[in-house]
Amino acid sequence: MKYIITFPTLAVVIGAYLLMASGGDMLIDGDAYSAMLMSGTELTLRGGDFFVIAGLVALFLEMAKLSGASMIDNTRHVLAILTFIVAANCFVMLDYAGTPAFLMLTIMALAVVLANGVASFRNAKSLTP
Repeated sequence: MKYIITFPTLAVVIGAYLLMASGGDMLIDGDAYSAMLMSGTELTLRGGDFFVIAGLVALFLEMAKLSGASMIDNTRHVLAILTFIVAANCFVMLDYAGTPAFLMLTIMALAVVLANGVASFRNAKSLTP
């Protein structure tokens, strides 16, 4: 169970985005949901917007997992760094990943890396006499 929790949830969202985006622009850029608001404005969500929402949920889960300075936490930090590196490279090199939605997912991956670094530094500082 510890190893499942260690795997970065944001990597799952990024992987799902890349799978859907490689199938064609219609899956990501097409209108997925539309609703009329009370103000009379129409709210239209595209496929990429749902991935941003899922990324925010994954970001919350990643922040909730920040706890200690054990070997599992170090592994989690390394996996978060790898997730960010893969996402940044995909954003730059893949044409279907060069979208604002994927940029936001990449920034979320960077936020997880920075938060893990701050938590690791804080834990290391509290362990020193």
